[in-house]
Amino acid sequence: MKRAMIPTRSGGKIATVLNILLVTFPFFALILAGYVAGHRRWLPLDAIPGLNSFVLFFALPCMLYRFGASTPIVQLLDATLFFTYLFCALLMVGFVVAVSLNARIGWDDASLGALVGAFPNTGFMGVPLLVTLLGASAAGPAIVTIVIDMVITTSLCIALSRLDGADEHGASKAAKNALKAVVTNPMPWAISLGALSSAMNYELVGPLAKTVALLADSASPVALFTIGAVLARSQIRVKESGHPPMLLRDYMPVVFFKLLLHPVLVLLAMTAVVQMGFHIDRFAIMVVVLVAALPSASNVAVLAERFGADTGRIARIILVTTAAAFFTFSAAVALLQG
Repeated sequence: MKRAMIPTRSGGKIATVLNILLVTFPFFALILAGYVAGHRRWLPLDAIPGLNSFVLFFALPCMLYRFGASTPIVQLLDATLFFTYLFCALLMVGFVVAVSLNARIGWDDASLGALVGAFPNTGFMGVPLLVTLLGASAAGPAIVTIVIDMVITTSLCIALSRLDGADEHGASKAAKNALKAVVTNPMPWAISLGALSSAMNYELVGPLAKTVALLADSASPVALFTIGAVLARSQIRVKESGHPPMLLRDYMPVVFFKLLLHPVLVLLAMTAVVQMGFHIDRFAIMVVVLVAALPSASNVAVLAERFGADTGRIARIILVTTAAAFFTFSAAVALLQG
């Protein structure tokens, strides 16, 4: 990509920012296109789950498998990176729950709100965006964060959300549901198979490899379009349900925590671990900080519906973080590459 030449004193920095925006714009434009299609009903709301299923069960697993298989197994088994990011995720969950609980927000809403505060949209958006920005080597560290957020962070928040349950077995049922969701989710399995292929230096046979490649190539555009459509559907359902007006103080702090506090926390934690004598590659640090700077994962809105949380609040957080991330994420890239 050629750099823009702008005659100004800070022309180099401005050109860098513009180049980053040129890369990120198509990704956010596809999300906007999906949102408009859903909001205007050009895409029937009943068709959105089908799109979501295509991405979740076909396209995205193939993309993750391909990245996992082409990533050195050492990167996928980086224990220092794994536990440092996990520490940040757990700290974010605990902090957001603690500051959210009040007379209006119980454990259910606070826990699912903590999930959107700690769970970036890495699978549907982050991996293709980071690979486009930084190259294929960015997939390895990003995949590590996906495993943590899908298996541990999500399970913890679902279990915490059941503390408001009317029956005494609410938490145990939530734990079983969380475990079932992990086992039946194809993305961790795709990552595991990719890692196994990488360790064994195994390559798919020609026709199968081409099939996987076609599905993998479709993952990014369809996933981004689907994010927008899911957000539009969530907004429509909230309006149809007669949800009362939301107070800014009930959702804007979580937006701030996700887009600003989360990446700063990850950067500080990674830097501290390196200063303590542990090794984490500088490129990997940049990747996971940018992962933390991504907007909230759109699939949390589906979990909110399933577990009876305030879907309107969750959808609003996801929508605002997604819209604002066009600027905040691009700024994070410019700062880290500067």
